Formats: sequence, structure tokens, C-alpha cells
Amino acid sequence: MPGRRRRRLGRGRGRDGAGGGRAGGAVGGERGAAVNALPQDVVLCARDVHVVRDGRPILREVSLTVRTGEHWALLGANGAGKSTLLGLLGARTHPSRGSVDVLGRRLGRVDVREVRADVGHVDPRHPLTEPLRLRDVVLTGVTNSVARLPRWRPTVQQERRADDLIGTLGLAALSGARWPTLSQGQRGRTLIARALMPEPRLLLLDEPATGLDLPGREQLIEALASLRTAHPRLATVLVTHHLEELPPHTSHALLLRDGRALAQGPVAGVLTGDRVGTCFDLPLELERHGGRWSVRIARRP
Repeated sequence: MPGRRRRRLGRGRGRDGAGGGRAGGAVGGERGAAVNALPQDVVLCARDVHVVRDGRPILREVSLTVRTGEHWALLGANGAGKSTLLGLLGARTHPSRGSVDVLGRRLGRVDVREVRADVGHVDPRHPLTEPLRLRDVVLTGVTNSVARLPRWRPTVQQERRADDLIGTLGLAALSGARWPTLSQGQRGRTLIARALMPEPRLLLLDEPATGLDLPGREQLIEALASLRTAHPRLATVLVTHHLEELPPHTSHALLLRDGRALAQGPVAGVLTGDRVGTCFDLPLELERHGGRWSVRIARRP
């Protein structure tokens, strides 16, 4: 019927703006022109993006293309514009200039809630207040709420998917544990499972290792690495300023400095001592062992 908005089964009406559900307001524009003819394997496409806030440029001339199965790292010092760019890629903000296509839909021409329904977002600052069990937290990824909605019951398939994700992320023994009793690392892996509940094609991670101790960080990285096998078509974009936090399967990187892209592409050509050193304004040496990176200040001759 004309004017009726199509709803997707199993997708929630967002309340908290996190995860893979529908949150936020509509953006005007021609719905018929919302889908752009990009190659099918292109998940994200940002072209010549600028973001200006209060007259101050945050991002300048940034372009980025992410394809199915690629795993990107956004690297840069504090204030470089990483989280702002991630907000654009997750349809949470809009560029001042330039274009952003998320899963073939251009921001400014679509209801952003439709876009966010297909994007998983992991934020370690998730505003959960109730002492839910771990499994129930994961299931809120279906409804995109911070608590179980009244009168809502998951389907058998949704419960099975939640259990599968909990197992994949190494949390099966904690399925019944309550949120306040979980460590920061366990919470981080729970939020990844939550974000994957709606079966998104894209997973965005905003500094997921924030506040983790060494065991928690390593367990998180191992969990992220397991997603490559369990979900081979999933594309990920991870924001960090610590190379040691990058999973070994990271395939591409973008270096940001003062809102500009210094370098981007496959990690072999981007994550070099010279380029990362320029990004952080330090003489650096990088090494890679077993797929993991380490960095130190270069010794003076």
C-alpha cells in the first residue's frame, strides 16, 4: 500500500542507538533514488568527505571504500577524526560535504534507521543499567534496546543464533551470568555477539579494547579473529590508536592525522614505520610476528 513502510522481521525499533537495530530519525530525500549502483561487493563508500563543526574542520577530503570480507583498521592519534569517520560509516552522522554510501544506500536520501538495521555497532560504553543475564543482553540485539522489551519473546531461531554467537565468542560458560558480574573483557565480547544478532553485513568497533587488562585484550582479539572463519563475508571497521590491539586478520588500514587521510590500503603497504611515524609524529619502528604488530620509538644512531 502507498505510504506504508516495509518492516523487516526480527528487527527491533531502536531506543539506544547502538547495535544493529533501527535508531534515530529519518532523513528527507527521494526514496526512489536512495539505492546507488555500486558494485555488489562494496559495503561502504565515502567520497571526498568533509565534516565541519562550529566552524572547525574535523574531517577533510576523506575517501574510503570497504568491500565484503575486508577488515579495516582506522588509526590515528586522539582527535584525528577516527570516531567522527566511524559515525559517518554507521549512519549516525552526516557529512558537511561529500557523499557516504552504506550498503548501497546514500546518506541524506534514506531513512537512516533502515541503514542502521543492517549495521552492527560495538561501543564499550554501552548504557546498560539492568542486571541482565549475558544471554539476555545478546538477545537485546534483536530489538536494539538496553533491556528486554515488555511482552517481547525471541523466536527459537533467535535463541539458537544467540547461543551460537555466545559459543563462537567463548562465552558459553557465562551465558547465565549477570552483567554486573562480568569483567570488562567479557562485556566487550558480549556486545560483539549482541551486535551480530541481526546478521549485519558490516560490524563497526569503536575502540573495543578500551579499559581492558592484558588477558581481556587478548581474549577480545582472539574472539574477533574467530569471526573471520565463522562469518567470512562480514566486513569490519575497527577504530584504535594502538597497533597492538589489531587482530591478525586485519587486511586494510587507514591512517588519519588532523582529519586527513595520510595513507590507506592493504596493511603491508600502510602499516610501516615511516607512515605510522608520520601519523603519530614520532620516529617509530614496527614489527609483525604471527600476524600481530608491535611498535617502539626508533633508536637514534
